[in-house]
Amino acid sequence: MAMQLNQVVPFGRSFDEYVKMFSLSEADLQKSILSVADGPASFNAEGTARGYPIQSVDPLYAFNVEEIRSRFYAVLDNIIQQIIDTEEDWVWSYHASVADLKAHRIAVIERFCADYPTGKQQKRYAIGQLPHLAYGSGSYDLGLCSHFLFLYSLQRDTAFHIAAITEMLRVCREVRIFPLLTLNLETSLHLPPVIEQLQNTGYSCSIETVEYELQPGGNQMLKIHKSHLEMAERRLG
Repeated sequence: MAMQLNQVVPFGRSFDEYVKMFSLSEADLQKSILSVADGPASFNAEGTARGYPIQSVDPLYAFNVEEIRSRFYAVLDNIIQQIIDTEEDWVWSYHASVADLKAHRIAVIERFCADYPTGKQQKRYAIGQLPHLAYGSGSYDLGLCSHFLFLYSLQRDTAFHIAAITEMLRVCREVRIFPLLTLNLETSLHLPPVIEQLQNTGYSCSIETVEYELQPGGNQMLKIHKSHLEMAERRLG
């Protein structure tokens, strides 16, 4: 089973999905968080309501709320039909069924849309895209990237992934990316060279299993941060 998508689609995930996808602890949620390629997720809306400091960035935020809502509903039925046609090839643990998944995605977009105008005024939703972010070095504690890097491996090459993740690491002290599978349900071919490059430049990388799984085998995230040795050398220096 593989999803047939030629470009990034405006599907968002909920706060609870982010918590499970990225194994976010209460201590993690208290950190300053930059959610990159966040799209119409309700993570910011729900997290802000809970008092967590979350900043979202995505090129989608160049559009107004009705334009974003319309783009979502324009692709919804096609995506859901592809899932219906391959229903036995998905993991129905978090979402109980295709109907449950569809209802969940609609609830997410509507939560996002309800928050978006206020969030834009408060600058919690900022226009921007990888591999260039308009933030100073070390501006955020934790950077998250959901359903963009590695997922769209056919559309983005290894060089893009390295540049994008390096930029996230410039801005954020730690970065987490989910999932590590492509739309074809294969571990991204970019993953090994990305990890090798990052380790060669002083980063510690770990692949960790998480609670969330919708794509079969899509229950792992990549966690990246400066190696303890290099951080200790900086403190001593």
